[in-house]
Amino acid sequence: MMCTQSYISCKTSPNMQVTIAPFLQVIKVHSEDDTCRALEVSSDVTARDVCQLLVLKNQCTTDNSWTLFEQYPSIGLERVIEDHEPMIDVQSSWGMETNCRLCFRKNYAKYEFFRNPLHFFPEHMVSVSNVMNGNESESQLIQTFLSSSSYPEVHGYLHVKEQGKKSWKKLYYVLRRSGLYFSTKGTSKEPRHLQYFCDFSNNDPYMLVSGKKIYGAPTNYGFCLKPNKAGGTKDLKLLCADDEQSRTCWVTAIRLFKHGIQLYQNYSRPYSNKSVCSALTPSPKRSVSENSLVAMDFSGHEGRVIESSAEALSVAVEERLAWRRKSCLRLSSPNSPTGSQCLTPSTAIHMLQPWFHHKISREEAQNLITQQGIIDGVFLLRDSQSNPNAFVLSLCHGQKIKHFQIIPLEEDGEIFYTLDDGNTRFADLIQLVEFYQLNKGVLPCRLKHNCIKIAL
Repeated sequence: MMCTQSYISCKTSPNMQVTIAPFLQVIKVHSEDDTCRALEVSSDVTARDVCQLLVLKNQCTTDNSWTLFEQYPSIGLERVIEDHEPMIDVQSSWGMETNCRLCFRKNYAKYEFFRNPLHFFPEHMVSVSNVMNGNESESQLIQTFLSSSSYPEVHGYLHVKEQGKKSWKKLYYVLRRSGLYFSTKGTSKEPRHLQYFCDFSNNDPYMLVSGKKIYGAPTNYGFCLKPNKAGGTKDLKLLCADDEQSRTCWVTAIRLFKHGIQLYQNYSRPYSNKSVCSALTPSPKRSVSENSLVAMDFSGHEGRVIESSAEALSVAVEERLAWRRKSCLRLSSPNSPTGSQCLTPSTAIHMLQPWFHHKISREEAQNLITQQGIIDGVFLLRDSQSNPNAFVLSLCHGQKIKHFQIIPLEEDGEIFYTLDDGNTRFADLIQLVEFYQLNKGVLPCRLKHNCIKIAL
């Protein structure tokens, strides 16, 4: 749905002054649970502005991993809309015949290459034509992509869909600032053997969703370059890598070559309180009483101030445990979704946590983690499908998703949860998650980023 409106006010005078109000357009943004919200945006509103507004309206944690995606469900394409892109420009590129939509969700991998570039640019795929001689540090490696005075290139084999045919063939490709080229003679990079394939000024990189099903791709790691003007599928340049690391390297390098230093500015720019979002949702001011809070004990007939910091900490811990018990009682009421299944704090408190996704399947868990970022530490917890009393921790590490079963143990009438056959025990799943957020333990990496779904 697209709706536009504009206002023009004119004043007759010798100088003929004319004031034109900003051009406004309605956009619809969807979430992963298929809820949507309509927003009215002007021509200067960017994807970052929309993310900030939705973060504030939904009271989400503020960070730059919230992302808008442009999706073409009918042709199986999806891309990250860069934070600086004007939303009206994005929507104006949609053709009337194509089913397009905007999606708002987490993307922990959006700027991860600035923090861990060596994970995104493996040595065998990247070379730099300057004096660094392959001994560059992580900061120098990313700088070669941002600096116009350096000449990095990405090279390797890719499958390409032949124009007008169903077949795919494998060619050696070279990615440079000037564009993407393929070699007509093996792995030769000589100018006479390199043939131009595509540039980035008028094309955007998209991930292929269900590439095997829709396009007959040889692997699940497809991507494409699509003209950023309205048009059909005839101009799509479809490519396919052999693994996730290779695809991530190609697509990330294209983003850096296309947008350059602007991406780093997006990454390093904190969310501003002076944006359009704060004008619509002003931040509350603290009252005088909130600035003079003290710990109190109301267990006796009269309240008293707790002066000992150790006692205040002990009281805080007790209140936290009491909150857990009360939350469990609410969940275990007859009208709650879980009914009589929730009898103790350890079996219910996790239901309130954003990282718990209840009865989703193994495949759904993998898809959710993939959508929110194939980087180390992205995780979620879910019910086990094979053991009705157990749970599963799904965790991304080394660009692969691994699953660890959480087993409940009973001892002296109490239930404990463990990942390592009882060597480390936890009273509830919250304690387990908090422990592995701080300690790797038996896991390949610490829990860093939880998958979360919100309703707009």
